[in-house]
Amino acid sequence: MLSQVEAYTLSLMVRLVIDTNIFVAAMRSEGGASRAVLKRALTGLYIPLFGNALWLEYEAMLGRPLWTEATTDDERKTVMAALAKQGKWISIYYGWRPNLPDEGDNHLIELAVAGNAEAIITHNISDLKGGELAWPGLRILKPSECLEVFK
Repeated sequence: MLSQVEAYTLSLMVRLVIDTNIFVAAMRSEGGASRAVLKRALTGLYIPLFGNALWLEYEAMLGRPLWTEATTDDERKTVMAALAKQGKWISIYYGWRPNLPDEGDNHLIELAVAGNAEAIITHNISDLKGGELAWPGLRILKPSECLEVFK
């Protein structure tokens, strides 16, 4: 059971869904807003939320030929393991489909809703904001916006 201090600390932490494109951008460069978001998640300032679909996307990216020399295969795997340790696994019991123009993005909304996320961090803003359903408390932010909103 959590102490009152631990419960209060957890309540202050920002729950985010970090889209795969943010992970890729963070690992392909040595700086930038995507890298800063990832660092904040790894240091516990943000709580990254994961579901089956998002985690499988992360894993699939590891095997694709899109990486630069900014990181090695082992470094990317180490970062994923650290993210898994810092993050919270969310079970999704209800699907909100069809909702978004790109069916492949619906799982991000479902994860955010199920996990009570404050935001989805993505470079794919237009597709995620184009849904038929809207959740007023859920923000769709670029990494730079995330850094500004959740200091």
